[in-house]
Amino acid sequence: MTTKEYESYYVPADSQWPIIGALALFCIAFGAGGFVSQIGAETEGSGWGYLLMTGIAIVIYMIVGWIANVISESMSGLYSEQMSASFRQGMSWFIFSEVMFFCAFFGALFYARVLSVPWLAGDGANVMTGAVLWPEFQAAWPLIKTPAGGETQAMGWFGLPLLNTVLLLTSSVTAHFAHLALLKNDRTKLKLFLGITIILGISFMFFQVEEYIEAYQHMNLRLDSGIYGSTFFMLTGFHGMHVTLGTVMLIVVFMRVLKGHFTPTDHFGFEAASWYWHFVDVVWVLLFLFVYIL
Repeated sequence: MTTKEYESYYVPADSQWPIIGALALFCIAFGAGGFVSQIGAETEGSGWGYLLMTGIAIVIYMIVGWIANVISESMSGLYSEQMSASFRQGMSWFIFSEVMFFCAFFGALFYARVLSVPWLAGDGANVMTGAVLWPEFQAAWPLIKTPAGGETQAMGWFGLPLLNTVLLLTSSVTAHFAHLALLKNDRTKLKLFLGITIILGISFMFFQVEEYIEAYQHMNLRLDSGIYGSTFFMLTGFHGMHVTLGTVMLIVVFMRVLKGHFTPTDHFGFEAASWYWHFVDVVWVLLFLFVYIL
């Protein structure tokens, strides 16, 4: 790195956005925890839902403000090559943290299916476990019967889940084509393929909502439907949140494209959104395999 590049390294002023983001996550954590714990209870006037919505509103405000600041700094020419490298490292670590996040939930699914269910059925040295805790239990997955005596249905892979898989895989291809168009400075194809990617992402979210409505209204598959219901909604629900975030990122990038931002040599904002989108696509393929099919 040359001395000129080092001297041009931009150090931003103190920002209020990290503390605002911390406040938002605090509200979301406690609000979501309290709200989920009240599902099925008869408690009236619970404020946990309001705390959760407040946290979501604050985090949206934080994201919009922070991104606006970064875009303004970037378009003002304040960033150097070293700053771009820092951005790439930061995004790489962020995606790595998201990989670990989903590994934890896949680990819980693995533990329940491979270890807990056989143990509860008296597998190996745990002969007395099932006899004491759940005498009539039979090891099978998915568990459609709960200890409370309820019964649910398993969500099949055909239909909406398969359609959503096709939508996300197609969106990954169109996102790649948009990137290639940007590298060739073909703004028309860039707008076309990026717009198609956004439409596919919104379609995925729509059909996932339809899937949840079907699960709750006709299959008795709920968040509190035993270990199968909780793992199903935790994995698919958090993935849906990530698809929503990825779609918002793509929309912001699309608006920037319409304003003439990004060049074939300087387009990290586009790359970051593209990386994240490919990541959520890969996670969905794993979800489709281990949650819906196997």
